[in-house]
Amino acid sequence: MNECLNILVLDDEPRVRNEIEEFLSRKDYRIYIAARPSEAFEIAEEKHVDIVILDIKLPEMDGLQVLKKLKEKHTELEVIMISGHGDMNSVIEAMRLGAADFFQKPFRLFEINGSIERTKRYIRLQKKIKEVEQNFSLVCKDLKENIGHQLIGKSKAINQVMELMSMVAKTDDTSILITGESGTGKELVARGIHYLSRRHKQYFHSVNCSAVPESLFESEFFGHKKGAFTGASEEKAGWFEIANKGTLFLDEISDMPMSQQAKLLRVLEEKKVSKVGTHQLTDVDVRVIAASNRNLEKFSNENKFRLDLYHRLSSFIIHIPPLRQRKEDIPVLLDHFLETFSRKMGKPLQKPDQGIYDYMMAYDYPGNIRELRNIIERALIVCEGNKLRTQHFQLITSQRPGTVSKDTPKEDFQGFNLEEAEKRLINKALKETGNNKSRAAELLGITWQSLDRRMKKFGLE
Repeated sequence: MNECLNILVLDDEPRVRNEIEEFLSRKDYRIYIAARPSEAFEIAEEKHVDIVILDIKLPEMDGLQVLKKLKEKHTELEVIMISGHGDMNSVIEAMRLGAADFFQKPFRLFEINGSIERTKRYIRLQKKIKEVEQNFSLVCKDLKENIGHQLIGKSKAINQVMELMSMVAKTDDTSILITGESGTGKELVARGIHYLSRRHKQYFHSVNCSAVPESLFESEFFGHKKGAFTGASEEKAGWFEIANKGTLFLDEISDMPMSQQAKLLRVLEEKKVSKVGTHQLTDVDVRVIAASNRNLEKFSNENKFRLDLYHRLSSFIIHIPPLRQRKEDIPVLLDHFLETFSRKMGKPLQKPDQGIYDYMMAYDYPGNIRELRNIIERALIVCEGNKLRTQHFQLITSQRPGTVSKDTPKEDFQGFNLEEAEKRLINKALKETGNNKSRAAELLGITWQSLDRRMKKFGLE
């Protein structure tokens, strides 16, 4: 830690005070001394004290009382206790009240210094944690103000995602790859990075690569001149031109045809585009953020995705873990969506019982946050009163991976196989919607394109 530590020594023995002060003064610490608790309280109020070396036997009040008062008033302050008696009960009580360490007189000064070094590292860690939490709070506030959404959660994973967003947003044009399963919030993270960056006043343009026909790739991405091809009745700006000075978000980048990946790579390298029907090059200044729910590195090794494009897109990678790997976020998300839909529907609700939280946390959510959101919305629709019950979430009763419900024959149980559970869910949704893909996708809480890819993957077409 670069700053000088402020250390207060409270002991009624002048010899002990002076020895500690003389020894620690050589270590570049700023030392304050006090013989009575009242003096120590004044110093703690006036100065920013980091560590107190505190004797147990004192006039006015004992050291344990002083410890309690100091920790109540100055929560970030750390205390090292010293005592002329090895009373184990005092040691236990001191630790319970928040003491960082305990030494019995006579002690060696280098031991005290070692304790200070350990405490210093702890203080540094606590400051770092506080900075991360403050940053998380500020970023959430910025996202809420700019895009109407915020990243919801209290897990370490979400804090790490937020910290990475804040870091990379400070760069100007670093390419970013966001990975994670469908429904984890990849576009929200991309929008967050855009609105935290200096490009926030410019356009954020989102493109679903799986929805772009191969024949229209160049026209959509780079634009075209009037008469460039049959049907080109007027000049059109491409997506790179639209997002100039801003951010272009390429979702489902793994679905981009191999034949077009080289053209995208060229634009990323040269920062120039040429409209279809002309050879004139136009400079573009665009930050590209790509997203994929597939392993692009593995795809590259299997020659299903250009390795050079992968490396160009993945200058900075942010991975969003699936909801099943950060279940501590589910109660927070549940409260958030309940409050949101309750307000939208004008349907006041009582706070759910703990059983609802336990029930919701037992499910693995193949569709992640999008699925959780849709489940909660449907639950509020079918809830006629002001109290949610588990039966309002019955759409997930038979979807619970590895669970045999009363409606599911025992012989249909196929264990904890996530892919099999996903396949069964898709079949069930298709059956209930009469094979209507759009309605089935809506029921599952995923996009039509995502459902189409999954059907091809499982051979369900």
